[in-house]
Amino acid sequence: MKRFGTMFLAVALVLPAVLAAGKRSNRSEDVNRLRRATEVFHEIMGTPDKGIPQDLLDSASCVAIVPGVTKGGIGLGGAYGRGVVLCRGDHGSWSPPAFITVEGGSAGLQLGLEKIDLVMLVMNREGMDKLLGDKFTIGGDASVAAGPVGRHTSADTDIKMSAQILTYSRAKGLFGGLALNGAVVKPDNEANRSFYGKEVTARAILMEHAVPMPPEARPLAGALSHQVASR
Repeated sequence: MKRFGTMFLAVALVLPAVLAAGKRSNRSEDVNRLRRATEVFHEIMGTPDKGIPQDLLDSASCVAIVPGVTKGGIGLGGAYGRGVVLCRGDHGSWSPPAFITVEGGSAGLQLGLEKIDLVMLVMNREGMDKLLGDKFTIGGDASVAAGPVGRHTSADTDIKMSAQILTYSRAKGLFGGLALNGAVVKPDNEANRSFYGKEVTARAILMEHAVPMPPEARPLAGALSHQVASR
């Protein structure tokens, strides 16, 4: 029994590494990630009574979308996902995308694997500074709250003022706020290099106009702009 328990724990602890293994980036995969992120955003916002409130989108400094996060396992569980983030410029236009990874453990018994789509709204400059660093822990380095859903959040002004990041998830067609804590978010430098064809940091992409908007990212930037314009 003790040996079984040790094996049980070992599988749980190495699960995130197993999920990440073999996920080397190439440009076609990066383009597919952008396409899937755009689809996820359209699908979520296509049901406004259950989607992200428009006033929160209008206030967000950055929007990160991580489609198909693999969550769960045996024992302690784990999560791994790769996504994209765009930030708003001084004049309201959206930056080119930077690629990110999300990984972390979760306490409690979990059985099987589950795919979720993760959306994060970075609500202020402090949260943006965390995003532009080497890595940060949600709920540790950056304050986080489960995002409200619906058309507007006038009654939830405190959420916008207190949380640096609002998090949402969609699984099996159900969408809602997610109390995401302990996950580590960091730049996917390999994907940024393969997509843009050169070494470039997330800060340079999102804040310093180091690269032009690539054609493959225009649908997602346009979707974000359309939602803001249609308030």
